[in-house]
Amino acid sequence: MIGADDVGGVHIKYLYHCQRQLWLYARGVRPEHLSASVQLGEAVHETSYTRSTPIDLGAARLDHFDGAAWVHEVKSSTGPSQADEAQAMHYCYRLHAIGIPAQGGILHYPKTRRTKRAPYTPDAARQAAADIAEVLSVVAAATSPPHLSRSACRGCSYIDYCWNE
Repeated sequence: MIGADDVGGVHIKYLYHCQRQLWLYARGVRPEHLSASVQLGEAVHETSYTRSTPIDLGAARLDHFDGAAWVHEVKSSTGPSQADEAQAMHYCYRLHAIGIPAQGGILHYPKTRRTKRAPYTPDAARQAAADIAEVLSVVAAATSPPHLSRSACRGCSYIDYCWNE
């Protein structure tokens, strides 16, 4: 399946949002291109902060990394979530692993013109490592985790798969 070095930001986001979504994603089920919510998110991303250059770390792709060593992530939602912060901390963890001392993450929410700054701390580093282990555990399971309540699935590109049983 996947190894620790293969865990990227999408894996972390799905871990926090829905473990079934993570399990399916890791197996190549990728209905995102059919989702209006995903298309909106991509449009917001492409039209916001256009002077920023993405950074490719292999399994992880940062939206921007500034000269003060902060990871910047552009989000299409209206406000911060635990998944957003975990994803930024994952990127900081990856940068530290290759010798780049990231200071933390700055989450940008263009729809509401808000930002949230999350410093990378020793606790955040421990949680990022634990998140990778949890992703590997979920992905290695022989059967998919149960789906969430239908209301939690609103806007998810996997809704037809999960609720068409």
